[in-house]
Amino acid sequence: MSKLLGALDQGTTSTRFVIVDPGGEILAQAQREHRQIYPRPGWVEHDAAEIWRNAQAVIEAALAKAGLSARDLAAVGVTNQRETTVLWDAATGAPLHNAIVWMDTRTQAAVDRLAASGVGDLARSKTGLPLATYFSALKLGWLFDEIPGARERAAQGEALFGTIDSWMVWNLTGGPNGGRHIIDATNASRTQLMNLQTLGWDDELLRIFDVPAACLPKICASSEIYGECVGALAGVPLAGALGDQHAALLGQACVKAGDAKNTYGTGCFLLMNVGETPRVSTNGLISTLAFKIGDAKPHYALEGSIAIAGALVQWLRDNLGVIKESREIEALARSVPDNGDVYFVPAFSGLFAPRWRGDARGLIAGLTRFSNKGHIARAALEAAAFQTREVLAAMAADAGVGIAALKVDGGMAASDLLMQFQADIIEAPVIRPRELELTAVGAAYAAGLAVGVYRSLDDIAAHKREFDRFTPAMAPQERARLIASWEKAVERSLGWAI
Repeated sequence: MSKLLGALDQGTTSTRFVIVDPGGEILAQAQREHRQIYPRPGWVEHDAAEIWRNAQAVIEAALAKAGLSARDLAAVGVTNQRETTVLWDAATGAPLHNAIVWMDTRTQAAVDRLAASGVGDLARSKTGLPLATYFSALKLGWLFDEIPGARERAAQGEALFGTIDSWMVWNLTGGPNGGRHIIDATNASRTQLMNLQTLGWDDELLRIFDVPAACLPKICASSEIYGECVGALAGVPLAGALGDQHAALLGQACVKAGDAKNTYGTGCFLLMNVGETPRVSTNGLISTLAFKIGDAKPHYALEGSIAIAGALVQWLRDNLGVIKESREIEALARSVPDNGDVYFVPAFSGLFAPRWRGDARGLIAGLTRFSNKGHIARAALEAAAFQTREVLAAMAADAGVGIAALKVDGGMAASDLLMQFQADIIEAPVIRPRELELTAVGAAYAAGLAVGVYRSLDDIAAHKREFDRFTPAMAPQERARLIASWEKAVERSLGWAI
């Protein structure tokens, strides 16, 4: 049997297909960006049909690049941007509206209304999630309210809901012609409709959010055989699915309680495996599922979610034209010796963990006539590190112990400047692997576990990841000064949106 694995990595800005060997090394890949649609300030949408077209294209391109065919793959996994919400026609497969992206803030009024009615504590006790625009339930409710007849069609099973993993799996396994309507438990845990203890849809929450059960996908393990693919992957078992941050946790081999990683992607997501019992955060973090492998007990995680990290670099590129390509940000940031006392709070969608302030908006603080675009570029990179420090402090308070070192991955982790500053500002080593895009590797691992390429999580943990190590070198007084200035800038960002 072949031991090569495929993984479809559907992210916020692009879709990739990768081919992975049993050691977790990427042999070939293809990638394609999709449009970011901004109908109004704070609204973010994707064309789900465009994403599916791109998925088919990158699958074919990666196979061709590797000189392989579908029969050379033992299994395929899927990983995805998590809370992004899709509603589509069960008979035709046509999306009924653009997908509403996880960072979209259009449901803030609904958040405020439900919070005033006391729903927040109930939702958090059942799901581990605070009431926020971030999660899928209120996005789905908005679609039901805005699309004529959508809720009624959903109640008849004529309109199907899913996060992007559901949309990909349904299409990969046949779409209108017998496609599997499923959702993996990690993605289901981000909808605010799944009970974190039972891993089933919660009837009380379905009533509160007014979601008909007939439109919901079946909740499955992160690693099991869902069905066979059609099209370019015809006959290949589709055997793994995880939300992108959970896939990165698995890709980093964080398989034991206390293991933690931070992924620097569009947003920034720090997860710590806390074992087989969910842990309630009292410091602004999320309790979520880490992964569920087959019939084994699920692993849970604490998570700190930061809405804007790499997206800030993209904003400087696309909205301001400060750089032409994202990779130019490091050289521009290095054109100055420090941030010049400039701080960039990227609260474009409010602030997520640990503050959860939907009323915050982005700002650049500390500008003088001395400031130039190099200082702004450096402040943009440093913003991801400052936000990560806040999340790590909350995680240490929840877990009762700080981390010995921070494992990192994601596109922004390629920046030596950012990684050194991260180590300096958290006063702990930062460990970087050779392969930075570990979400796809995690999805491949999940698929490989389901078909026997790996016998257990121990096989995955045996893969060594450390390639670079950044150690703290900043003076304590300078660290304290920078943190104090950052916190002052964050305070200025609060209360902007009323």
